[in-house]
Amino acid sequence: MTSFLIPALLLLILVLVLLLRPFFFPAKESATSRRQMNASIYREELDKLEADRLSGAVDSASYEQTHAEMRQRLFQDTDEADDFAVLGSPKKTIIGICIFVVLLSAGLYFFLGDASRIAEKSAEKPMTQESVEKMVTEFAAKMEKEPDNLKGWAMLARSYRILGRNAEAEKAYARAGSFVDADPQLLADYADVLAANANGNFAGKPLQLINKALALDPNNLLALWLSGTAAFNVQNYKAAVQSWEKLAKQLPLDSDEARAITASIAEARSKAGLAPASAPVISNKGVSGQVDITPELKAKIQSGDVLMVIARKPGERMPVAVLKTAVTAFPMSFVLNDALAMSPNALISQLPEVLLEVRISKTGMAMPEAGDLISKAQTIKVGTTNARLMVDQVRP
Repeated sequence: MTSFLIPALLLLILVLVLLLRPFFFPAKESATSRRQMNASIYREELDKLEADRLSGAVDSASYEQTHAEMRQRLFQDTDEADDFAVLGSPKKTIIGICIFVVLLSAGLYFFLGDASRIAEKSAEKPMTQESVEKMVTEFAAKMEKEPDNLKGWAMLARSYRILGRNAEAEKAYARAGSFVDADPQLLADYADVLAANANGNFAGKPLQLINKALALDPNNLLALWLSGTAAFNVQNYKAAVQSWEKLAKQLPLDSDEARAITASIAEARSKAGLAPASAPVISNKGVSGQVDITPELKAKIQSGDVLMVIARKPGERMPVAVLKTAVTAFPMSFVLNDALAMSPNALISQLPEVLLEVRISKTGMAMPEAGDLISKAQTIKVGTTNARLMVDQVRP
């Protein structure tokens, strides 16, 4: 707290010194007042009028009329108290400014800064296992007073599961009741806890929960894994392969999870006497053509920009093939085929048509960014060899 207040006080003093500097260090020469300036201007005008009369540029009648008008305006513009006469007391001004700045700063600080909250934040310590356990215990005590809070019991069950306290988690899931029944992830979590407490036995309620989860969400990752594991444990290797292969299609190819599930599938295939999964045949069937860019956007191209031609199955976000290359001279040719597939289980050659688009990126990142140059997405039949894509937009 002190480490914050001392710099804040010093900063406030500095602001006051800079703000009040003209009062502490007044100018050595008195400034010209507004009345003096007006008089000086009219004096110059009168001198110029006199010179015009002497040179004959102005006749006597015009001279007298103009001279009278200028004398009248001079009297009107200087017939008022001078600026210096109405200037307030510097001492009162200094005191008033100091009080105003201090009160404003303090008000903003306590209204927006919340000094007590800063002090509490300074006293906070990193979360430890003991503090987490304490929080969960306090939450459990609270839930005992709210037996009808089904959502709270589900949250408590998940907390117990994360901590590895499966016995308590099973009881909490049971008390969550119907709240669990509508959530496929909670159903899968509950089944996992029950199987763990039964030493890996999925018979009975665990398998029922898994099937219920898959009925709600056929692509739930945990439910698919548990379903395959349950089938493998009872030597139903074909069913295990089916569940795990469906799971594998949803995992990134280079992830540890994908490698682990691939090894499990290979083991299940071997035990079932099934042939090893063959790699998909790479086909040259795809889409090819040219990419061009409008003249006004060509000036935005810089060295190092990356051009990406992206093909997607219509209606899906995950690309089936991506070509990534450095930008060269336009028009640029491109070819998209199975060699550029994002997943061996989703090949461009197996689709009747794809949604094709172009993106030129400064970074080459997979996620689109503001400032990327893009084309309109086009639906192109697979097998097309003369597709033309025009980069004509800037991504906002």
